[in-house]
Amino acid sequence: MVQKAKEYIEEHCREKFSLKKMSGELYVNGSYLLRIFRKHTGYTLLAYHNHVRCEKAKELLRRPDVSISDVGEAVGFVSSSHFSHVFRKTEGCTPSEYRLRFLPEG
Repeated sequence: MVQKAKEYIEEHCREKFSLKKMSGELYVNGSYLLRIFRKHTGYTLLAYHNHVRCEKAKELLRRPDVSISDVGEAVGFVSSSHFSHVFRKTEGCTPSEYRLRFLPEG
């Protein structure tokens, strides 16, 4: 069940997280899913959803031709400020700071 939940999140990471929709599609009680997912992964479902989004965002942030707001939109965030907030909380730095680590010096 945990693996199915991870796969679901990876496939739907660009969408707004909905426990009701996810548990319905996986045919499992939402409370049970929350409990076993956290027990086996250490993540809440929402935290894992944001983690997956941020991992995809990190790939795009390494491309200087894609704006930071476009990166946020590409991984499913409606606003740049929310993207920056979640990215900082998840990764410990802003998307801009992350991007600076990968730009060639000069």
